Amino acid sequence: MTDLGSFTPTLLGVGLLMVLTVAVLRAYKAPHSTAPAVAILRGAAQLAVISLVLSGIITEPLFVALALLVMFTVAATVATRRLGWAWRKLALVGSSMAAGVTLTLAIIFLTGAISLTPRFALAIGGIIIGNAMTVTTLAGRRFSESVIARWEEVEGWLALGATPRQSTLELARGAVYSALIPSTDQTKTTGLVTLPGAFVGAIFGGLSPLEAGRFQMVVLASIMAAGAVTAVLIITFLAPVRVKPAALG
Repeated sequence: MTDLGSFTPTLLGVGLLMVLTVAVLRAYKAPHSTAPAVAILRGAAQLAVISLVLSGIITEPLFVALALLVMFTVAATVATRRLGWAWRKLALVGSSMAAGVTLTLAIIFLTGAISLTPRFALAIGGIIIGNAMTVTTLAGRRFSESVIARWEEVEGWLALGATPRQSTLELARGAVYSALIPSTDQTKTTGLVTLPGAFVGAIFGGLSPLEAGRFQMVVLASIMAAGAVTAVLIITFLAPVRVKPAALG
């Protein structure tokens, strides 16, 4: 059993990092300066619970499927709240993310790129769902901000007879591109700037560096594919704008 005392340095380090984060944001008078610290505390609590839960279900396919369903539900809910809560929008976000995640996982496991086992399904499924959530938020917010900033241009196109979708087409394409920038940069700089968590975790889990690299490449390609499908679909749903959208909080 892990000695609780061994967590003391971890708690100290995380605590100091939280203090540093809040101090910097408050000194700059950034809004919601304590939000990152609250997120860290919440994440730590959730990781503690999920670690205990997963230790008993990680080899059970049914429980892994339920865990992925919970992950997906939470991710879709969080992304929807970032885009302005509405049940209809939750349906749009959920369907967009589901398409991206499902299509990507199907390709991974049907091709044998990664073996279909509960352990791998949970690992790569969680990664893809988390990144699909991030891409959804980035794409949706970027699109809304662009439409607000360039509303006169959108109105001009509408006045000339363009359809709502045509009037925001370039803004929609720009939002998709912007949402994929973090994933694209992460993929391009893998091994040069960072060692991704999946790669390091696979090595710590006993895989050889070559096998860990193969696993990481599948992960990176999966993130890009799921992100592309999700971003295009959510923006396709959001793009027909007839009235100026409200600013997102």
